[in-house]
Amino acid sequence: MKKAILAEKLGMTQVFAKDGSLVPVTVLLAGPCAVIRKKTVLNDGYDAVQVGFGEVKEKRLTKPVLGQFRKNGAKPSKLLREFRLEDTSAFGVGNAIKADVFAEGDRVDVTGVTKGHGFAGAIKRHGMHRGPMAHGSKYHRALGSLSSATTPGKVKKNKRMPGHFGHVRRTVLNLKVVRSDAERNLLLVKGAVPGPRGTVILVRDSVKVEA
Repeated sequence: MKKAILAEKLGMTQVFAKDGSLVPVTVLLAGPCAVIRKKTVLNDGYDAVQVGFGEVKEKRLTKPVLGQFRKNGAKPSKLLREFRLEDTSAFGVGNAIKADVFAEGDRVDVTGVTKGHGFAGAIKRHGMHRGPMAHGSKYHRALGSLSSATTPGKVKKNKRMPGHFGHVRRTVLNLKVVRSDAERNLLLVKGAVPGPRGTVILVRDSVKVEA
């Protein structure tokens, strides 16, 4: 990981590109992420930086978590995350990672938690077809055949059935940074990213850059 930042999803909009085309973008409030702690190979076995994102009152934090901030003289943050960067020498405790770490045209991977839909049926969860809607059918949105007959006499593993839908960690690869506004800490990323508005996501360098 060369560079990364935490961001809050504000929503989607559209902007005009230089050639006049309309580009759908997701607006992200990227940082600033304060460096709370630096980990080294000598002390921890690996190089990393621990960053905080978002404001929070001290009374909402537990004493062990609050102690991490006080030990390093940092302002309490709502979230703590760790970045294993290739080079941490440029970061010092108290420094801030801002939106300008990414520039227009960069390719990024965005990781977040998708929208949760609770318990959902097979039609909504897997896109299965419904049954006949006629009055005599009595079989409209229920699940169809579950397995073979007497042999094997059980529901096979990985059978698509009703259940928990959404609220899982997902990564969208190779998205293009359309604009980077360091003054307002905004990143405009082409396309959609996981999660509802207000969710906190991770933006990092793309691992699979397309030509």
